[in-house]
Amino acid sequence: MMVDLKQFFDATNPSKTLFVENSELDQKYYIDFSSVRGGKIIEDLKDNITLWSPEKPTCQLFTGHIGCGKSTELLRLKAELEQEGFHVVYFESSKDLEMGDVDVGDILLAIAKRVSESLDRLTLEEPKRLKSILQGAAKLLQTEIEFDKLEIDALGNKISASKEGVTVDAFGNQFSAGKEGITIVAMGIAKITAKVKASPDLRSKLRGYLEPQTNGLIDAINKEILEPAIAHLKQHGKKGLVAIVDSLDKVDSTPKPWGRPQQEYLFVDRGEQLRSLHCHLVYTMPLALRFSNDFGTLIERFIVRPQVLPMVPVQCPNGSENIEGMELLRQMVLARAFPDLEPRQRLEKITLIFQDPETLDRLCQVSGGHVRNLLRMLNDGIKKQRGLPITRQTIEDVISAYRNERILAVTDLEWGLLRRVMEQKKVAGDDGYQTLIRSMFVYEYRDTAASWFDINPILAEAKELG
Repeated sequence: MMVDLKQFFDATNPSKTLFVENSELDQKYYIDFSSVRGGKIIEDLKDNITLWSPEKPTCQLFTGHIGCGKSTELLRLKAELEQEGFHVVYFESSKDLEMGDVDVGDILLAIAKRVSESLDRLTLEEPKRLKSILQGAAKLLQTEIEFDKLEIDALGNKISASKEGVTVDAFGNQFSAGKEGITIVAMGIAKITAKVKASPDLRSKLRGYLEPQTNGLIDAINKEILEPAIAHLKQHGKKGLVAIVDSLDKVDSTPKPWGRPQQEYLFVDRGEQLRSLHCHLVYTMPLALRFSNDFGTLIERFIVRPQVLPMVPVQCPNGSENIEGMELLRQMVLARAFPDLEPRQRLEKITLIFQDPETLDRLCQVSGGHVRNLLRMLNDGIKKQRGLPITRQTIEDVISAYRNERILAVTDLEWGLLRRVMEQKKVAGDDGYQTLIRSMFVYEYRDTAASWFDINPILAEAKELG
């Protein structure tokens, strides 16, 4: 059996999220790591909605290292909730927001836009209050936009004349009769957010306008979009509405102008407002917040403890190999080359991909169970080798390059903290340890009995730790 090199290369793309709900191939690539991650986390998130509170809105937090597989798991959650009869809106917030400068109003508008877009088949009454808020924002932003002499709307967009049989809204977009209100809202928010995303000055002006009326904005979204939408969805046989807001874990920790770190500002100071929307909500949250002095306050704001997606363990706390974790990581790699084979059959084909089984194991071990980094190093190894099987030397060259990049970012103080983590297998909640987590110098692992921390294996062989 020959392996198509280009196809294998594409399958190991580290930026690819698996859409298990609508791709047969992605379903074959998917490996369930729940048995070595401390439990069925996605099932818990789902049960909190479908089993324990199907009628009353819930708000849940989901976190883990960047690249550990959260998006893939959330898309699986979306598919399972839809099978249970819920209308689910999933979106990556980074596509709507400037992650280095986010405010609660930005997030609320993004949710309103995405939910409205998903309801294009429902006929809802015109959301007058929300439309009025958007019109006020448009007029404010108009002073910052250079217009030409053509007739334009409040956002600076050319207004098209109405055509026979077609309605054209104030934003120049066509829509069908009966859906004018909700369409105008979705398109209006899209126009506003697109303009302010690339402009700090416009974002500042918009927030100055929205901040005093945040509670009014929340009430308008609830009363004019979410509540009537849920009522209509139930008339169509749905059990409710769930919004899954991914990528908020990528929000920068940079301080706001008054000095408050952005992550704490959003999830602690404004947590009550984030959970105030009247639908089921799932937010991804920066992992470093679990080590913040404000973590207890965060739990009080959201009235829930975040669910954590840990790394896939390659070692046990005592340093011995984690047999099951390594087996699953091998399958994750081999499934990319042999998606149609059974797990045992794939193991028999290792030497078509790698020089020997030890080379695959070396790659899995040094990844520390970080799914994206494992795929990234494999992908780079394929490019460097320019063929198969990949040799041990090629893998060692890739590992060395990654290690050198990582070492450049570690300070003398952090080397000391890393030694302590190696010895104690735990992380304390101060600024230094937050940096270790945020920079992915340290990984978190869990099993059914306990959780523990260890340093990124790619740093473990650095001479600074010798």
